Amino acid sequence: MPIHQVEVDQSGKIEDTRNATVVAFSDGIHGAVLIPTRVKRECIAILRATGKARPTILAHLFATVLYLLLRDHVQDMALVVIDVEYVGHNREIKQHLLNLLRRGGHPVSADQISFRHIGKKSPAHRLAIETLRGKRAPDRRVTLEELLAEA
Repeated sequence: MPIHQVEVDQSGKIEDTRNATVVAFSDGIHGAVLIPTRVKRECIAILRATGKARPTILAHLFATVLYLLLRDHVQDMALVVIDVEYVGHNREIKQHLLNLLRRGGHPVSADQISFRHIGKKSPAHRLAIETLRGKRAPDRRVTLEELLAEA
C-alpha cells in the first residue's frame, strides 16, 4: 500500500547543455538521478534530427527522467507532486510519464501525480541542488541509451 507523499524537483534545466541536470524526490524516502552534460547534448541533437519540436523534446525528456527516477519507488508513493518546470506542458509530461510507468508494469493512477510550484525550502529542492553541486552522490547516472529508449 503506497504511503509516501513526495515532492520532485529539478536542478539544472535539461535544455542547458553546458551543465548537468539532477532530478530528485524527497519526503520520507528520497532519490536523485543525474544526467551528464554530454548525455543531454547528444540526446537533444539526436531527437532534433528526427524533426521533433524543441518543446516536445524537452517535455518528453523530462518525463523520461521522471520515469527513471520514480520507477523503482512508485509502488510506495501515494502522491507525487512535481515542480512545474515546463509551463504549459504539465499534461503532456504527465501523460508520457503515466504511459512509461504503465508500460513498465507499474500500476499507477493519474490521481497519484500532480504538479505545483515547489519552493526552495523543499527537501527535494535541497537534495537536487546538493547533488548537482557534488555534495551528495546521485543514486544513478542516466545514460544516453536509457533516455533514447524511452523518450
